[in-house]
Amino acid sequence: MNYRHAFHAGNFADVIKHLALVAILDHLRKKEAGFAVIDTHAGRGLYDLASDEARRGGEWQAGIGRLRNRDDGPELVRRYRAIADSFSLACYPGSPLIAASLLRPQDRLLAIEKQPEEFEALRRTLAPFKRARAIAADGYVRLPALLPPKERRGLVLIDPPYESPDEFPAVARAVKTVLTRFDTAIVLIWFPVKSAAEADSFCGEVNAQGAQKLLRLDFRVDAQSEKLGAAGLLIVNPPFGFARAMAQAADYAAPLLGRRQAACFEAEWLQGCE
Repeated sequence: MNYRHAFHAGNFADVIKHLALVAILDHLRKKEAGFAVIDTHAGRGLYDLASDEARRGGEWQAGIGRLRNRDDGPELVRRYRAIADSFSLACYPGSPLIAASLLRPQDRLLAIEKQPEEFEALRRTLAPFKRARAIAADGYVRLPALLPPKERRGLVLIDPPYESPDEFPAVARAVKTVLTRFDTAIVLIWFPVKSAAEADSFCGEVNAQGAQKLLRLDFRVDAQSEKLGAAGLLIVNPPFGFARAMAQAADYAAPLLGRRQAACFEAEWLQGCE
């Protein structure tokens, strides 16, 4: 696998994904009972924006770079920006580090990464967090054994690199596993939109796994670029108020993150509604 997220860390897709992550975790924190977060493809957890990869990609400049040095926006944007900036403006936190920073003493993070170099970096990144555990494994293979978590509340984040031709079906199978073993889980899935037909087919495949509530969010910054210009999220069992908070955040972010013009945001309930 040649994928290295360092080239893309902090780009528009990360911004939207991490806005959703913060919104979900803040919802889970409203109740005193503990929760578990399972990140199936965790990556290294912290990305140096001055690294060769980040400089060559430069994608963060049109992502988190456009949200920094501002103090406006809806509550969710300001909350996300404060978390992202708390790890130094020279770095960008990945999903496991954002999740670890929001854990309480009764919560847990299980962050899975199979690439040895990325895992070692993840282990070092999460070392200061007593309630976070880095696991060296294939996320799809390890996931069933972790379900249901003892807390019976929580989030499963599925964010693979989508380099394998079997990745979309693998994600759908993982969703089926979660729904079979832990049907009250919130599941957050990130996916690239390189082809509208391919994205629609994938969303249909996930929808066929039996979720009672399934929300699709699409964010497009550029329809004409050779670089990734659109990405989506699928959320199983989204919390109450999540769709509204994300719409407000996207309305704010759209003029900042668009490449040639304001970005476009769309939300669709594939199952259920709020």
